[in-house]
Amino acid sequence: MLVGLGDDAGVAVLPDGTLLVESVDFFTPVVDDPYQWGRIAAANALSDLYAMGATPFVALQLVAWPREELGFDLLEQVVRGGADVMAEAGCTLLGGHSIDDREPKYGFAVTGTARRVVTKQGASPRGPAGTHQTGGHGDRVDRHQGG
Repeated sequence: MLVGLGDDAGVAVLPDGTLLVESVDFFTPVVDDPYQWGRIAAANALSDLYAMGATPFVALQLVAWPREELGFDLLEQVVRGGADVMAEAGCTLLGGHSIDDREPKYGFAVTGTARRVVTKQGASPRGPAGTHQTGGHGDRVDRHQGG
C-alpha cells in the first residue's frame, strides 16, 4: 500500500509499477431530483480519484433502497443519473450491490490507475493544472448534510 487512510483514495502498486487507486463513496439524497442525485453521487465518487491524479477505469454501484416505500421507478432514475456520469467519464460500470434499507443511499466504489498520485499532504490548494482541491467534493457534501 502506497497511500491509505486519511486521503481521498487508497493506492496500491501493481507489479508493473502502475498505481491502482480505489475509493468508495455513498450518501443519502442531497437534492430532490433522483436523476440529479445519481449524477451527484457519481461525480462525487469520481472526484476522489481525480483529486489523486488518477484516471477512472471501473466502478461498482452501492444501493440501499426502501423498496416498499419508494419503489423501483425512482431508483431507476437515480441509477440512470449515475450511469450517465460514469459513461461520460469513460468509467465502466461492472455491476454492484443493493440492499433493502429504510433510508435510501447511493454511491460507488471506483477504481482507477495512475503513474503518480497527488496526496492531501503533498498537494497545494490549486494542485496540478489547477484542478485538485484538497479534501475532494465529499467534504462539502458532508458539511451540507451536517456531518
